[in-house]
Amino acid sequence: MGFRKLNRRQFSRSLLAVSGATILSGSIGKALADEGSPFPDLGSAVKLDGKPRKITLAWSADSICTAAFPVAKQKGFFEKYNLDVNFIDFAGSVDQMLETMSTGKADGASGMALRWLKPLQQGFDVKLVAGLHSGCLHLLAPENGDIKTLAALKGKTIGVGDIGGPAKNFFSMRFKEIGIDPEKEVSWRQFPEDMLPLALKRGAIQAAGLDDPLAHLFQTKNKLISIDSNMEGQWKHIACCVVGLRGSLIRKEPMVAKAITQAILEAGQWVHHNKMEAAKMFEPYAPKVSAQELAAILETEGTHEQSVGWQLQKDVVFYANQLKQIGVFPSSLNSETYAKKVTQDLFTG
Repeated sequence: MGFRKLNRRQFSRSLLAVSGATILSGSIGKALADEGSPFPDLGSAVKLDGKPRKITLAWSADSICTAAFPVAKQKGFFEKYNLDVNFIDFAGSVDQMLETMSTGKADGASGMALRWLKPLQQGFDVKLVAGLHSGCLHLLAPENGDIKTLAALKGKTIGVGDIGGPAKNFFSMRFKEIGIDPEKEVSWRQFPEDMLPLALKRGAIQAAGLDDPLAHLFQTKNKLISIDSNMEGQWKHIACCVVGLRGSLIRKEPMVAKAITQAILEAGQWVHHNKMEAAKMFEPYAPKVSAQELAAILETEGTHEQSVGWQLQKDVVFYANQLKQIGVFPSSLNSETYAKKVTQDLFTG
């Protein structure tokens, strides 16, 4: 049991992981806390009786965004609540990962909301149960260039690693917000992610959309600046990464589902208050990145932003409405109905 070291290719992929233990009581809503202020009381914990409950959680390497997961294991959050958690390294697509959960081969996972929301339309037996944090998407431009704002990219070309991925979709939504048509007034080009700095240097693109950790690493090593991110405006309060559990687990063993969700939220709160120590715990899974760099990434993210229950559902409604604006979801989609379908409130009954 435990984590396996990740190679460079795996590390640059999107995470799919989750874990944890204990139970929230009452209506929690959103665990919104400003820097330096305590998290809301999450209620009384309930330890699972009997032998430790074996849980399998899938993940595919991502960034320091996932620090809560090794923290939950190494700091004893799982053990505290009588959970025996095994992590499996999953390198497939989001659809394959959702199928893995739907068929019971994994109990839960975590990943970027913008990777999950479209596939969840297909009816996988998976429910979103928590938002982990905000932030981690950046639009980068040369430090010594003319592009300093989102508006300055009108008529320009942006590079992304995946033309249908989170960065392209998120910054398309941001362009819509400021009145720029992301399809007609901006051009998009797909490059291997590690080629984006070179494409910027050669002028093939004027900005690059990326998620952490590559966004931070490219920024610091290539004299780039972040001209926009999902820590701007109301997006800084919207969950970037979410936790999902298999529906059958929620229906048959709701106490276990609550325990898993609670443990990862507790671990995430610990990360918020102990960023450098959390970075050191994650460092073995990112051998090319120093703990100092990993901690710096955590400082740029909304690690204090967690959402469950009605607030998580509200976040999904917001995402759905925005995705309709750029054609990812059909305009006929009822966002409220969709959000109720793909989320589960584990804490208010």
